Amino acid sequence: MKNEHVAPAARPAFADGPRLLADIGATHARLALQIAPGDFQHVRVLQCDDFAGIVPLLTSYLDAHRDLKVHHAALALANPIHGDYVRMTNRAWEFSTDEARRALGLHTLLIVNDFTALAQAIPALKPADLTQIGGGQAQPQSVIGVLGPGTGLGVSGLIPTADGFVTLGSEGGHANFGPADEREMAVLQYAWTQWPHVSCERLISGPGMEIIYRALAQRAGVRAQAYTAPQILQAGLGRDDPVCAEVLECFCGMLGGVAANVAVTLGAMGGIFIGGGIVPRMGEYFRASPFRTRFEAKGRFSNYLSQIPTYVISTAYPAFHGVASILAEHLGGRSGSSTLMERIAHIQKELTPAEQRVAALVLNQPRLVLNEPIADIARMADVSQPTVIRFCRSLGFAGLADFKLKFASSLTGAIPVRHSQVRTSDSTHDLSAKVIDNTVSAILKFRDQLDVRAIDRAIELIARANRVEFYAMGNARVVALDGQHKFFRFRIPTSSYGDAHLFTLAAELLRPGDVVIAISNSGRLPELLGAVDAARGAGADVIAITSSQSPLARKATVCLPVDHSEDSTSFLSMISRILQLLLLDILTVGISVDAGKHAELRLVDTDTQERRLLISHMDS
Repeated sequence: MKNEHVAPAARPAFADGPRLLADIGATHARLALQIAPGDFQHVRVLQCDDFAGIVPLLTSYLDAHRDLKVHHAALALANPIHGDYVRMTNRAWEFSTDEARRALGLHTLLIVNDFTALAQAIPALKPADLTQIGGGQAQPQSVIGVLGPGTGLGVSGLIPTADGFVTLGSEGGHANFGPADEREMAVLQYAWTQWPHVSCERLISGPGMEIIYRALAQRAGVRAQAYTAPQILQAGLGRDDPVCAEVLECFCGMLGGVAANVAVTLGAMGGIFIGGGIVPRMGEYFRASPFRTRFEAKGRFSNYLSQIPTYVISTAYPAFHGVASILAEHLGGRSGSSTLMERIAHIQKELTPAEQRVAALVLNQPRLVLNEPIADIARMADVSQPTVIRFCRSLGFAGLADFKLKFASSLTGAIPVRHSQVRTSDSTHDLSAKVIDNTVSAILKFRDQLDVRAIDRAIELIARANRVEFYAMGNARVVALDGQHKFFRFRIPTSSYGDAHLFTLAAELLRPGDVVIAISNSGRLPELLGAVDAARGAGADVIAITSSQSPLARKATVCLPVDHSEDSTSFLSMISRILQLLLLDILTVGISVDAGKHAELRLVDTDTQERRLLISHMDS
């Protein structure tokens, strides 16, 4: 690994210490400490099989550098990333991002997809990090295309914006493969004997290289050996096996065709960049391969393609650049400055040394400070809890809660609000203002206290449910009806019961795989608790939207707490109802996203099963 170490005067070290970066695949984990922008040191490559999970892996690495205090980390995983909980598809590791962050004592832990990291690395690469294949000239502020054949075929793009680039999420590797000549048609026909759908990834990848080898061996009438992709690559580069040599030629041509399709689809006048684990290992062979000829072979658009440059990313571990960029963007914040943020920065030097540490934490990670309790804020700033309070009072606030409310408003651009009691003597103007302010205040507080792990679990249960039933009484019935209408749009069999006798009977008919969503402000209604007991006894799961300290919360599989207190003896529970409706909206959006995620995972699972069958066939 090339350490791009420069003098501290040229690249000042980060004020809050080095940052942990990692690129974690199925077999190897590559780790480094970023000391300053572009300065990656202490690079190590660890075997994933040597560790039971992410936390032991990172702990082992950090233990070797105890003299360096690490507060921030970003990991690139060869895995879809959705929500707080991560289940790796290429090994039996699963973890909560937030729990891992706490276990490691980090202020920040970001998890990103490895190909997102590769795409984000492109703007940080220098000419020495790239090898241009063929001609063409990159146009400034233009779209960039990215491909990466490895275990699969990653496809992405970078879209220029006013303040940098935005990564394009893509599953372009699963587009249908299109042959360009009789030889590629023979490869496709061979693949068709095993799979009805043959994607680009099926052939232009490590496992795909093995398929091409067997297809070309069959076409040449020779006996195929049980070669792995690395063996095919080595034999092809050394010209030790004519079929392997033909495989590389065919593979590079196919990749050129796919790269051209990406270029014309995106209008990638900023260039096409190729990474992954295969092409960089080809070295000079790739420069002379059919790749560029095939890239430009686009009929009427050949001249268009000839103007687009193509590059191989030749630097070691480019994902470090990507995760470093994503982490820097996160810590810097793209939401822009705010009046309160500017005020904190302005008076920071006037504070005591301990209060300055709190100020630095607020400026570096504003969203984290909003979401953490005082004990964790004090721990992360390495100060006492009273110091956190003194910091807030130095800014003119009554305490941490008052500071958080105003700070949240300054970050979001909302008007500062606070909770005020509605009184019978209030004018229409006053009570209107109080109702609106109280609702906004409650929503902001509710947002800061959301239990994302419970929401992830609830989304998972609902997305896989055979049927969903809503149980609610009184004012909560309108919330249940809203949820029934929302979930029914997802074609989930859904019903709602507001009569104690009916939902008790309904609960007894449930089966494992069914889900009950029980909604109650108090969580203490005996009829509702009895129905929940019956549902759990029948094997169904229960999601409770209620007070976190209620009996209903304790009986549920998952509790989504709504702990807003209201005087329901004088007024209807208006704000609690709005918070309950917000939770249902969050679940609805989450289910919609989850549906797309699981469609992708089903595709990955199918591919994995097919590869296992292929390996089994080879072994036999």
